[in-house]
Amino acid sequence: MGSKQIAQETFDEAVQENITEFEMEPEEAVREAVLQFEAQGVDLSNIVKAVRPPASENGQRQKHQILLTLEGLARAVAEQDVAQLPQQLAALAAQCKEQLAFRCLAGRNGAYAAVLSACQLAAGDRELLLQALAALAALLDGQPDLLDAAGRELLLRSLRERRGDAEVALAGIRCVRHACLKHEHNRQAFVQGGVLPVLTGAITGALARHGSAAELVRTAASALRVMTFDDDIRVPFGHAHDHAKMIVLENDGLRVLIEAAKAFRDNSAVLSELCATLSRLSVRNEFCQEIVDLGGLNFMVTLLADCMEHPDVVKQVLSAIRAVAGNDDVKDAIVDAGATELIVLAISHHLGNPQICEQGCAALCMLALRKPENCGVIMEGGGALAALQAMKAHPREVAVQKQACMLIRNLVSRSRELCGPILALGAEVLIAEARAAHRDCDDVARAALRDLGCQVELRELWTGQRGGLAQ
Repeated sequence: MGSKQIAQETFDEAVQENITEFEMEPEEAVREAVLQFEAQGVDLSNIVKAVRPPASENGQRQKHQILLTLEGLARAVAEQDVAQLPQQLAALAAQCKEQLAFRCLAGRNGAYAAVLSACQLAAGDRELLLQALAALAALLDGQPDLLDAAGRELLLRSLRERRGDAEVALAGIRCVRHACLKHEHNRQAFVQGGVLPVLTGAITGALARHGSAAELVRTAASALRVMTFDDDIRVPFGHAHDHAKMIVLENDGLRVLIEAAKAFRDNSAVLSELCATLSRLSVRNEFCQEIVDLGGLNFMVTLLADCMEHPDVVKQVLSAIRAVAGNDDVKDAIVDAGATELIVLAISHHLGNPQICEQGCAALCMLALRKPENCGVIMEGGGALAALQAMKAHPREVAVQKQACMLIRNLVSRSRELCGPILALGAEVLIAEARAAHRDCDDVARAALRDLGCQVELRELWTGQRGGLAQ
């Protein structure tokens, strides 16, 4: 994708030029304009790729439909016309959901101020507030920079004042989640404003409503997980680790999530999100142990067995097992619970899914680390064979190759007697191929070959200095 950007007006003019001067049909004119700008390295992800309506009889340029909708909303807000607001908000939300380019165009033309004003006007009207929050969530998706202090305050106030209203909570939390993705400032501001107990409270409150609140639990768990991200490239150091500790220590987050998982054991979408969030919270040894003590490990093992046909759930459970296995004592508990065989089964059953293969190999890799007694269990359960099969199935997936190489190394580094059986499975050729194909695999592949007792040729790399070569 290119790094250059252009204004919507520039793109629209190029399309019109193609129509008027080169007599192209509208669709062809748009395609040609897209090709023209992309050839110049222009990023068109924020551009509406459509023909602007023709000029009116008096020569006045027409606008894209979303801008006309925005004008209608702005008028209704300015006139405080509560009767017109629902229709305008619904139209704007629907158009914003269509594509990022529509949201960007609306955002550049004052949509946030209009929607925020609509939210403020709707403070005492539940139905109108729901529509206003839905429009705000649609607008913020991919545009977290739009949210300001007034918007954060409004969202927090709405969530607190209507904490017993599942629909309002869901709409508000969606806004929070969109505002915090790839935006460290918003994350920190929301956490400082007290959003974490609001999110855990929403999950706890939803358990009493079970069936009708599944989406609320899923969205609130997702929002908690986003608070632990470090995905804003504009910020050198985020507070992801601090936020994870706050969720666990100050808001009883692990218990809340595990209880929710037990309550929604028949909902794969909810379970997938809860496991993903547990993974993000397993940042300290004591947190991993607490998950076991709360019954989370037994639940995850049961879930892996029961949901083997649901790849999303399998992937997230494997990720969670990998995370909690960072605690050496928990490694033993995982193996004792019979998870090793299930992990191998998951890899074999979903051999065509690179993400499951990666997470499965990574989980086994963690179980084998510093635990020679576990290496024998993994080997007997077919773990090495499953990892090599994953390497064969996904030769171009660097993450799969890397995790498989690391697993092989961990299996043999303290259990030399396993070298022969693993080499007999064809490991040397597969690891050498991974090393040759993927530069990112070089270190781990070389280490795996060395620990297997294979001859390893060190690559010579030019250092850019006199003397020049580094091994």
